[in-house]
Amino acid sequence: MSKLWDKGITLNKAIESFTVGNDPTLDMVLVSYDCKASKAHAIMLEKMGYLNQSEVERLTETLDKIVENHRKGKFKIDVSQEDCHTAIEEYLVKELGEIGKKIHTARSRNDQVLTALRLYYKDELTVIKTLIIALKDRLVQFANENTDIEFPGYTHMQKAMPSSIAMWANAYADSMSDDIKQIDMVHSLVNQSPLGSAAGYGIPIVIDREMTTKELGFSKVQENPIYCQLSRGKFELCLLQAFSQVLLTVNRIATDLILFSMAEFGYFTLPQEFCTGSSIMPHKKNPDVLELLRGSYHILIGYESQVKTLTSNLISGYNRDIQLSKEPVMRSIQLVKDCLSNTETVINGLKVDDKKCKAAMTNDLYATKKVYELVENGMPFRDAYEKIVKLFQSG
Repeated sequence: MSKLWDKGITLNKAIESFTVGNDPTLDMVLVSYDCKASKAHAIMLEKMGYLNQSEVERLTETLDKIVENHRKGKFKIDVSQEDCHTAIEEYLVKELGEIGKKIHTARSRNDQVLTALRLYYKDELTVIKTLIIALKDRLVQFANENTDIEFPGYTHMQKAMPSSIAMWANAYADSMSDDIKQIDMVHSLVNQSPLGSAAGYGIPIVIDREMTTKELGFSKVQENPIYCQLSRGKFELCLLQAFSQVLLTVNRIATDLILFSMAEFGYFTLPQEFCTGSSIMPHKKNPDVLELLRGSYHILIGYESQVKTLTSNLISGYNRDIQLSKEPVMRSIQLVKDCLSNTETVINGLKVDDKKCKAAMTNDLYATKKVYELVENGMPFRDAYEKIVKLFQSG
């Protein structure tokens, strides 16, 4: 198996293994997207006169066959092929001969991977947005199920003022609404087609980038070929920054539930089937799922930091460093999906102990209310405040 850039020189095996990295495994996610982009590219090449209709039909049929084999687990990427782009082209050449050799006309692996990644990101962002909406809606439903239950609000982890289960749940639903806006913003960024920008300096023949943009469902052409390369890493960082906001919301929900489900509080109860036990303490009911949801935010921040630092200090144009951004981004996407679906599962099983909530509503929570009762009767706020301070200090 040869590489697309093969020059007849045998590459040092250690260097080959190091430079290829995990791409043969990671690129399995991109196979169907690269085939989709190749079909659009072939249609455009026919319009420009570089392929005929019969050739396009045979390429399309074979690309569909690759996707089907991939779906069945029969399409593999060898380390010697480096990536899905080489594996797909080699398959086309093996099946179609000279026709397969024409598919790389007017493109580079650089715009190939950019296009495949953008298509992948668009799909995954749509899935993630759906999961956020589902969790948001479930929080609103949870609020509506518990509209009349008050429990303490806290500042500095000390009792502050009256709150309610509905106010608490709706606060996180509102946070999710803002998280959706950030997901939409990132989707608009990646919804630009880089196909046809080649290695970052365009193609010395006339092609129709508008055509491939429409074929692939992108909203616009990403015009400047250099910026197409500069945006790889930049857009990924925007993606992870949006994800960090989503998991920050999840982190704070989990943190609240860990605290408020403790025996010392008891406002919430998790089902037994959501909790683990101890190998030595038979009474334990551990909220591991909440602890891992809380901790996942910090894992994501680590991925974000990797991408942020990878993209700095690089000169314009493609640099192989960017290859290393693929794994943290893909891991982040799966992590966010797992966290959102499991958080919804937790909310579905969450129970409120209204008796413990009511018992926690001690007199000090109403101190501010007492101040404003005096204000409404004409007393200046500061005098009213000091009067209530003395009242509580005296017991």
